[in-house]
Amino acid sequence: MNANSTPQDEYIEEGMRILREAEKQDIVLRVMGAIAIRLRCPEFKSLHIKMEREISDIDFVGYDKQSSKIEKFFETLGYKTRILDYSFRQVGRLIFLDPTHGRHVDVFLDKLAMCHTIDYRNRLEIHPTTVPLAEILLQKMQIVMLSDKDVKDTIVLFREHDVGDSDGMINIDHIAGILANDWGFYHTVTTNLAKVSKLLPDYKHITEEDREIISERIDRALSRLEEEPKSLTWKLRSKIGTKKKWYKDVYSAPK
Repeated sequence: MNANSTPQDEYIEEGMRILREAEKQDIVLRVMGAIAIRLRCPEFKSLHIKMEREISDIDFVGYDKQSSKIEKFFETLGYKTRILDYSFRQVGRLIFLDPTHGRHVDVFLDKLAMCHTIDYRNRLEIHPTTVPLAEILLQKMQIVMLSDKDVKDTIVLFREHDVGDSDGMINIDHIAGILANDWGFYHTVTTNLAKVSKLLPDYKHITEEDREIISERIDRALSRLEEEPKSLTWKLRSKIGTKKKWYKDVYSAPK
């Protein structure tokens, strides 16, 4: 590590080191979460830092078919596989600990199954280091109990990237296609997007120009999601609305 590195930088540097070593062994891993925001939003990295968005772990997505290879790979890097108590075990997720530096690494396999499920299969080859921008956004917006750190990540993502119909942008067409088949997921995402827009004035490091750009992009994203033709399943579930639980509870394992 660089002698001048901050703890935040060290997480990012370690994430990139893991990616480089994985590529040498033909293991497909892509960064998600806060580090993905930092890597894909270089122009507004300073805003992320000014808002005091701390990075405290490293999250990846990989392929389930490579799970055994991934476990052995992390062992060669000095990580230990963490075996959780039965009540906290989650199918499709590997957890590793670095005993030397105390770092925590999650590797989700094929999918992220939390409040809602995001399927990464056929999407991991789009960018060489992170999951696509659309999935970065979905990871944040699928959380029913949205936290301050998720709002900060979303703000920076929308400030750096416009919405559009390709993966060079926040691919809102791709997101719209997913949500048009799942009313619960749609409800959570659209509710959270509106919440982020409403909270913009609360963040003092955001300029008026920033607010206008982010708000306009979120508005266009919401319009695009609303206009997408919905499936029959979506329409039937929408009639029930929030009278029936539309998401899964998530229990965090102790670190």
